[in-house]
Amino acid sequence: MEKPTTLAGWVRVWWAGARPRTLSAAWASVLVGTAAGAAGAVNFYRAGLALVVALALQVGVNYANDYSDGVRGTDDGRTGPLRITASGLARPAAVRSAATLAFLVAMIAGLALALLVTPWLLLVGVFALAAAILYTGGPAPYGYHGLGEVMVLVFFGFVATAGSAFVQHEHIPASAWWGSLTIGLFACAILLVNNIRDIPTDTEVGKRTLAVRVGDKAARRMYVSAVVVAFLAVVPIVVLAPYSALAFLAIPLAVIPVRIVLGATQPSDFIPALGATARLEMATAVLLAIGLVVS
Repeated sequence: MEKPTTLAGWVRVWWAGARPRTLSAAWASVLVGTAAGAAGAVNFYRAGLALVVALALQVGVNYANDYSDGVRGTDDGRTGPLRITASGLARPAAVRSAATLAFLVAMIAGLALALLVTPWLLLVGVFALAAAILYTGGPAPYGYHGLGEVMVLVFFGFVATAGSAFVQHEHIPASAWWGSLTIGLFACAILLVNNIRDIPTDTEVGKRTLAVRVGDKAARRMYVSAVVVAFLAVVPIVVLAPYSALAFLAIPLAVIPVRIVLGATQPSDFIPALGATARLEMATAVLLAIGLVVS
């Protein structure tokens, strides 16, 4: 892809660098957490700030990952969505600045939220920011040592979802914890698709993701397990909020990505599974949130 010559072209480049297919992991957690914690009275201002924090952190970690993998040469020769550093479409310093700007937005929104709710949220924000930066940055990036999925489950599952519930009325109901597991596992599934696809190139450059560590077949089974357990985690929510069973209407959307992940033979075969898994997460989150609200 050649460097664009128009503003619209540059917007497309930077939008691609933000990896829009992964943003469902951010807003889905806020949606489900807010629905679980609102108890019929949504504080939209707090929910909006939580959404800004989650989206800004997600965009920041995506740009930071693009920068770190690009300068390390990890993305050289990889198959998949565009990486703007490795492709030469953006200077590394510019991508790093974009990540810094996104993290700054998250910090400002997080500070406002902490002032409204409790200063203890600042500590949570520090850990979340550190996790975002150290994913593929720093001297020992944990994403290179098989801990990416674990941290995604923790921060885009439990922290983001339960945290969004807490900021509503400073209480975390059981439905929010179970919802955290559902949303977190879908986020892990999205990351697994990427990492399974990249096993050959990651192995070559010494990037020891979870998929590299456990191997191709086991990683594919882990993807299926993540999807299955994500829906199983809805069962206890249904006990607490019966209409949450609406989330099960999204199950048919799991068929296509599961078939792709189990049957893919080339790295490029995995690309449609990214969008399909993101749509599965989005549909489940919306249906689950509706069920929580009306129960």
